[in-house]
Parts: sequence; C-alpha cells; structure tokens
Amino acid sequence: MIKPKKLNKGDKVAIVSLSRGLLGMPFCKHELDIAIKRLKEFGLVPVIMPNALKDMDYIEKHPEARASDLKQAFMDDSIKAIITAIGGIDTYKTIPYLMEDEEFKEKVKNNPKIFTGFSDTTNNHLMLNRLGLSTFYGPCLLIDLAELDKEMLPYTKEYFEKYFMSEPSFEIKSSPVWYSDRKSYGPEEVGKPRESHKEEHGFETLNGNGIVTGKLYGGCIESIYDAFTGSSFKDEPLIYEKYNIFPTNEEWKEKVLFLETSELAIKPDELETMLLEFKKRNIFDLVRGLIIGKPIDEKYYNEYKEVYKKIFSDIDTPVLFNVNFGHSVPRCIIPYDAEATIDYDNKKIIINSQVLE
Repeated sequence: MIKPKKLNKGDKVAIVSLSRGLLGMPFCKHELDIAIKRLKEFGLVPVIMPNALKDMDYIEKHPEARASDLKQAFMDDSIKAIITAIGGIDTYKTIPYLMEDEEFKEKVKNNPKIFTGFSDTTNNHLMLNRLGLSTFYGPCLLIDLAELDKEMLPYTKEYFEKYFMSEPSFEIKSSPVWYSDRKSYGPEEVGKPRESHKEEHGFETLNGNGIVTGKLYGGCIESIYDAFTGSSFKDEPLIYEKYNIFPTNEEWKEKVLFLETSELAIKPDELETMLLEFKKRNIFDLVRGLIIGKPIDEKYYNEYKEVYKKIFSDIDTPVLFNVNFGHSVPRCIIPYDAEATIDYDNKKIIINSQVLE
C-alpha cells in the first residue's frame, strides 16, 4: 500500500463534503467556525474546497461536484491531508466520476495524502484502497474537530495527533470513558460538555481466541451491506462490481475485518440480516479475525453481543467487540491495510507497521 506523509505545522488540509451537504448550511456555521479554529490551533491551514459549502440540495443532486472537490484536493501538491465533513447515504455516487478519471487515479498513487473520515465515507475509503492508498477510518470535521465542548475529546484528540507522527507502531486502547450522543448540536450547546460514562466493559472477546496478524479493512456495516445488496440504491452493487472495489477471495484471506454500526442504532434483527450477508459470501470464514465497534450510546449493547455470538457459533474466526471507532464517541483511527496484530486472549490491538512516512 501507498503511505502518505505525516502532517507538519503549516501544512494545508482540504475540507470536502463527499456525502451529506451539512457543512454549508447556516445551522452548522458555529460548528464550522469551531472546526476551523481547532485546525489552526494544530498549526494547520484549512482549505475549503469549492463545493464543500454548497447547500444540502445542491450537494445531493451533484455527486460530480463532490467528486471534483476530492480530485482537486489530490491534484494540489500543497495540500497534505483531506478531512471529510461528515457521512451520509450516497457517497458511492462519486465513485464512477473518479474511477473513470485516469488523471485522478494517477495522482492518488503519486501524490498520496492523509484521508480521514468514517460512516458513509466507507465508500471513499474502499475506492481509495482499491487504488492502493492507505487511508484512515477516523475523525471527521463536523463531529470531531467541531466538538462543541471547550476542547476536542481527549481520546479522539490523542489519535488525531497521530497524523503528525511517523511511529513504527502504536496501540489502539480502550477509552476509559465514553460519551452520549448530543440531543442537539445547536449554538446553545457550545461550551457544554457531553454526558460522560465510565467504561465498564473494555474490549470483549466474543468468539475464538489466540493471536492473529492481518491487514485492516472494513468500515460501517450498513454502508458495506448496501454495496453488497443495493438495499438503498439499486445501482450501487453494479458500480462496486464494475470497478472491482471489494477484495477478491485471496485478498480477503489477508484481512482483519473491522465493522461498526451507525448512529441509526439498527435493531438486532437488522444487524443479524446484515451479518448473514457477509456470512453468505464466506467473508467471515476467509478473514483472519474481526474487530467490532462500540455501539453508539451502548444501545443494544448486550443484544448485539448475542447476535455476533449466534452468527459465529459455527465459525472459528475470533471476534473482538466494543472497540472505540466509528460512530461511538470518542473514536480512534484505524489505518486501512496497515498490518495489525490482535491478541484475542489479552484483548490488545497493535498496529505493527509505520502508517505515515
């Protein structure tokens, strides 16, 4: 995989809206201001791409504009990282514009940059992964850098700061606290802390044991399920097939799969349906192990555990549950295709390889 370079103070970072167009809406202005201020406090120079502040209606109707912003961010040699605004539901629509663009694909390979985000941004990650770039399932602008409390959440900030490091390895640890989702993100919440809770569980091994090493790959389970089945958009699986986005069976065998559920907090029976699709495709038999994200607000925490135990009852593949990534708050970074060792007996996750030059 192609590794981007670490950030340094003074570097430019691009802000893109590749899915839902919230960033330019007046009701998000206070969040944008906070995020820009935080980036500057890190010593970074924010560059808002041309279409990133268009309204929701425009962004929804013009995936080619979203794709253009991502291309321009890669084409600009002075930009060193790309931060997504937030997720959404139809990021996949940008894929044809980019995968048909030879200039874009060449630039991704020859001018790699840090790319960070989560949720429906899974689609961008998997596309860039197919082009050979190691990206980061991690913080985005409106949720993390725009945290309404006086500071970024400490755990999230700790992992965001790894974008400034060239570490030979690092550990993904369980956060000692987790936070409830805010009921409002309005300006009246600025400066107010989130409701916090002591972590009572830590990482939990739900299936299997031992130590496995593999390349990290995955994302939001709803996004991947939609790409498999077309349950939200009928043309999505066709696009994934046309551009060979998903791994081959041989490639799946190298992977440690990470999956997490979204802010929708899908019901346990819906989770089971989605997991059965992975099982039907033999993915759980092929991969070396799984890492599962903490459910948002710990909703359906025990019910989800039982679903995973049921799905894996006839599979030896080990499963580690309740990891702080994706829609749970706070969140770490997970580098795609980095070599990771998962100790399912001692519940430890080590990123073995240097992920940034």
